[in-house]
Amino acid sequence: MPMEWLNYHHLLYFWSIAKHGTIAKACEALQLAQPTISAQLRVFEDRLGEKLFLRKGRHLVLTEIGQVVFRHAEDIFSIGQDLMNTVKGRGSGRALRLTVGIVDVVPKLLATRLLEATFQQFPAVRLVCWEDKLERLLADLAIHGLDLVIADTPTPPTIKVQAHNHLMGESGVTFFASAKLAARYRRNFPQSLNGAPMLLPTSNTMLRRLLDDWLTSHGLTPTVIGEFQDSATLKAFGQTGHGLFPGSTVMEKEICRQYQVQVVRRVDAIKQKFYAITVERRLKHPVVMTLFDTARREILA
Repeated sequence: MPMEWLNYHHLLYFWSIAKHGTIAKACEALQLAQPTISAQLRVFEDRLGEKLFLRKGRHLVLTEIGQVVFRHAEDIFSIGQDLMNTVKGRGSGRALRLTVGIVDVVPKLLATRLLEATFQQFPAVRLVCWEDKLERLLADLAIHGLDLVIADTPTPPTIKVQAHNHLMGESGVTFFASAKLAARYRRNFPQSLNGAPMLLPTSNTMLRRLLDDWLTSHGLTPTVIGEFQDSATLKAFGQTGHGLFPGSTVMEKEICRQYQVQVVRRVDAIKQKFYAITVERRLKHPVVMTLFDTARREILA
């Protein structure tokens, strides 16, 4: 098959628009007229056969395929800069780079702690993090747009992606609440959860399914005050005293300190599992290996 050539000027115009959020700001950065960039963007979209932006107010936001193209553009222009630095004697080549996809339901505090380990051993690493649904991240992983996906479930059998699941470890679940609620519902736990105000993850998450199964098995029916896709938003609502909320036991100290809440009770019977998903059966990327080893030894042991 003949090679399909990429017009790098078109890619540059697209990348600049995505970086700046508007065509006008991209024009200022590139010192080009707005009709020129607008026309070249249309040509680029026609060439790809995909819409790359949607308009929201005065800004342009990336479509799903636009996000994929942008990630590749970031890598392409980063490599180009490394090439120029090497040729001009401004550096010794490309810095070690790790591109990570974090499934949006993975606790932010846990993901941060996992990634912090990479900087301790590789202080010069360039870390690029993307957050999205598991399906989209696995699609990027399959085309080598990511080095690693951090997830709370293994690759679903319904997703036809050649990927390997590496279990990093597991954690129990702890219920947290403001000081007043914690003192009240700590007594006679878990029966105290009947009718208790509860903040829960959305029903499409693994943690929610685990919680529902545990509550059902104990005949408990809390009053669900809110459901949250984002774990940080859930904890923020819990901080204001709206209800009890679950979190990973391995992050207990961090959750209590950051959100000024208290432990109601730990539930070791509920086990959250966390995976490093890669295209490789055996881990080879040195930063990924460090992250995985640290998770198993220190965080999720």
